[in-house]
Amino acid sequence: MTSSSLEETLTRVHHEEWARVVATLARRFGDLDVAEEAAAEAFAAAVERWPTDGIPPHPGGWLTTTATRRAIDRLRRESRRDAKHQAAQMLYADSPPERTGPVEDDRLRLIFTCAHPALAMEARVALTLRLIGGLTVPEIAAAFLVQERAMAQRITRAKAKIRAAHIPYRVPSSADIGERLSGVLAVVYLVFNEGYLASGGQDALRVDLSDEAIRLGRLLHELLPEEGEVAGLLALMLLTDARRAARVSASGELVTLEEQDRAAWDRALIAEGHALVRERLAAVAAGGGRPGRYQLLAAISAVHTDAPSARDTDWSQVVANYDQLVAVDPSPVVRLNRAVAAAELDGPSVGLAEVDRLADVLDSYHAFHVARAELLRRVGRSAEAHTAYGRAIALSGNPAEVAHLTRRQGQLTRG
Repeated sequence: MTSSSLEETLTRVHHEEWARVVATLARRFGDLDVAEEAAAEAFAAAVERWPTDGIPPHPGGWLTTTATRRAIDRLRRESRRDAKHQAAQMLYADSPPERTGPVEDDRLRLIFTCAHPALAMEARVALTLRLIGGLTVPEIAAAFLVQERAMAQRITRAKAKIRAAHIPYRVPSSADIGERLSGVLAVVYLVFNEGYLASGGQDALRVDLSDEAIRLGRLLHELLPEEGEVAGLLALMLLTDARRAARVSASGELVTLEEQDRAAWDRALIAEGHALVRERLAAVAAGGGRPGRYQLLAAISAVHTDAPSARDTDWSQVVANYDQLVAVDPSPVVRLNRAVAAAELDGPSVGLAEVDRLADVLDSYHAFHVARAELLRRVGRSAEAHTAYGRAIALSGNPAEVAHLTRRQGQLTRG
């Protein structure tokens, strides 16, 4: 095996197995630091040994066994933790987890542990992105639009809070699930978004993260079939992921929704997503309550994926859905997306005026400058559009998006 193919294998295995290894160790040892550090040591051992010994037949099993042994060695060395060491020895028999509650997947158990209400919401999401999604601190910081140092401190404090409050890693009860669901859905969606448009690295898309988020979404929907927001999030992810094959050109450039080849969209995923949206619309019409954020986002995505071409998009319906979404979630990012939709319905000048009102709060957000550049271009303010493209390029960490924005900026210059 060549060094490049080995590196690719190690990267793939890390993407596929990190969450599984950490979650398995967290169940066995009840300590997030032990789980994360032992998992990291196991992956380091793989980097050292696999080039010589070869890739094991079951990489995940090798990593879990290695990490478990490293965790036991650590606990053995710490004489003040004899009780934990003894418990670890007893748990080392590879016995299956006890199934005493509604969530039986180790990774979902870990998500609900990290989503404990004793933690602030942002800490819950950040910690779970680190332990389940395997995202780096810079990637998580980009998702939250905060500085890396601040995010690192947030994660450290969250883990310390779990230890200090003696928050257990256990199968959550039905009451726990209802209480922590919003945090869990936020985690899954942010993991999906990092896969949909990677915030750093050489890959435009991180399919492993998108697939993992959808897998978790399916499990949540199976677990809570009557929860509208669970169905809404799953539908949203399916309808978004359906466009994956058309999102990056052969030259490695991001392709906008308007320019995508809709024949390349995954019709099976679109049909599944539309069915979920229709179910939720019927439930709401039957008195099932006001739709939440994910249901409304899914409805917007359904409008886009229902249109045979970009010019056939029902923008009045998109804006109407965004109006409902603003009432539920009046965040600056939601208002930015509504402004972009309003520009299609009422003209670029109207959209630009709405976008400019968000300048103070979204100046560090690359998508704000992308939207502004496109609208400035459409109203003929080319010099300002050139500057906005430059700001968007500087803030974007995705190579495919940078390539797209650079081309758009270059077209302005030539014009």
